[in-house]
Amino acid sequence: MRPAGARERFMDGMTTLDPTPTQDALPRRFADFATLGEALDYAAQGTRGLNFHDARGALTRAYSFAELRKDAQAAAWRLIADGIAPGDRVALVAETGAEFAALFFGAVYAGAWPVPLPLPTSFGGKESYIDQLSVQLSSCDPKMLIFPPELAAMAGAAAEARDVRGVDWSELLAAEPVPVALPSAQGGDIAYLQYSSGSTRFPHGVAITHHALLNNLAAHSHGMRLVDSDRCISWLPWYHDMGLVGCFLSPIANQVSTDYLKTEDFARRPLAWLDMISRNGGTSISYSPTFGYDICSRRISSQTRASDRFDLSRWRLAGNGADMIRPDVMQGFVDAFADAGFKASAFLPSYGLAEATLAVSIMPPGEGIRVELVEETQLSGVKAGEDRPQRYRAIVNCGKPVRDMTVEIREEDGTPLPERAIGKLWCTGPSVMVGYFRDDDATAACMKDGWLDTGDMGYLSDGYVYIVGRAKDMIIVNGRNHWPQDIEWAVEQLPGFKQGDIAAFAITTPGGEETPAVLVQCRTSDDIERTRLRDEIRDRVRAVTGMNCVVELIPPRTLPRTSSGKLSRAKARNLYLSGEIKPYAIAA
Repeated sequence: MRPAGARERFMDGMTTLDPTPTQDALPRRFADFATLGEALDYAAQGTRGLNFHDARGALTRAYSFAELRKDAQAAAWRLIADGIAPGDRVALVAETGAEFAALFFGAVYAGAWPVPLPLPTSFGGKESYIDQLSVQLSSCDPKMLIFPPELAAMAGAAAEARDVRGVDWSELLAAEPVPVALPSAQGGDIAYLQYSSGSTRFPHGVAITHHALLNNLAAHSHGMRLVDSDRCISWLPWYHDMGLVGCFLSPIANQVSTDYLKTEDFARRPLAWLDMISRNGGTSISYSPTFGYDICSRRISSQTRASDRFDLSRWRLAGNGADMIRPDVMQGFVDAFADAGFKASAFLPSYGLAEATLAVSIMPPGEGIRVELVEETQLSGVKAGEDRPQRYRAIVNCGKPVRDMTVEIREEDGTPLPERAIGKLWCTGPSVMVGYFRDDDATAACMKDGWLDTGDMGYLSDGYVYIVGRAKDMIIVNGRNHWPQDIEWAVEQLPGFKQGDIAAFAITTPGGEETPAVLVQCRTSDDIERTRLRDEIRDRVRAVTGMNCVVELIPPRTLPRTSSGKLSRAKARNLYLSGEIKPYAIAA
């Protein structure tokens, strides 16, 4: 049965679908709406929409904005009939598809706060996923958790563990909608909650208002200089801020037809992403963390000409974000796909975070990737020894602050720093969050007088933002966020370890890749036992996070503490990199 509203064509005896058009007659408005619901109301007057593809990139559903609005309104009536009231949280497992889209906007139309939650990953197993959902449910305190039918067992178990009503969305969407008057939202109302990291133990729900969202989406489209021929192609997950805001909500608020490949399908067949870009007859906008470009470059055989399969000449904006941008990887992508028409000037570095809704800075289109060399001792605070040669790192220019966003670089005590001085990056503007949901302490720790302490280190040069690393503890590997507390907690569950014995932080390998390092205070002097412990710790971290890590066993009472007795990960990292913390020597 074909989806409602989709057009069919018959070729060689097979039925195919037409995607929603790249261009239509509706005058373009750049997110200049009071609320997200108003943005969809307007987009629904045109013929553009969302297009969902299978693992090989074949179109399976063309979903116009008009059809989305109709389904979302019906979903809102169903949610209201189920007892959902304005201000209630509605947790949604964020599978890329029409059902999630309709339910997300259904919650918005009902005045509730949709809360996108992650899909299970390929590591960690069933219990790890149930635990992650359970903790996030506890944090956002929703009226219900809605999930795709294939996740009923795991999502249902998480809902039961937190005494939350679990609902299979196929059952909810099958209920007969009863039309009722929908509440009227205001710009200052909360539009949704976005979890700012992949944390399973210490989640932070970022509360974003309609006004903050629309301001950032307007600034985003302004920075990218959208044109009528633009079409978005994305494989990014809808529970991540770049996927949700940049590649789902922005196309609706700016009326851009978008083609989707599911994240798990990209992981299995990454070149299908480039196939979809090649088939786009207009100009393409597509974002990826650095690792997405890397995996595509690696999949192309050295004996294969990219031009035999791809046409990337119309890829206008190839966005980079979500992790540290590596110039060598970007150059590798250019080398692999230049003969398919890809232009290095298409790269669009950017910087952002969920606490600012999404975008803080974007490179002006056409300027590509620009780097500066910075001496490593300036980046880490580690003093170079007299016999240590100078080493430099290439720092990528992440563009200029988006419209209405102000950026400052500050000392630890909050004193503003001059240009080209490295310090903490602070930002302020209409799209900065109102705070973390029900977490006043965490909000106060990063916000002051309307300014957000991003926790990242950087500097300004000629109006451009350069990010050199993280002052906060978050570890980002392959575009996924990991809190060190999660890694430390995983190790603490092993026999013989306790809280305070472990410090996790990010280090950069000689190849420029970020990887977690775990320092563990060890009380045994037996070499065989130390080797066993190190391997057990490494396996445990891999099982919980999916990451390989560097494990170093160190003597008791080695990890540094703050004056209040708390673990200082930043100091532990500096002492480790400078050689002042000396791990035990263990045979490989």
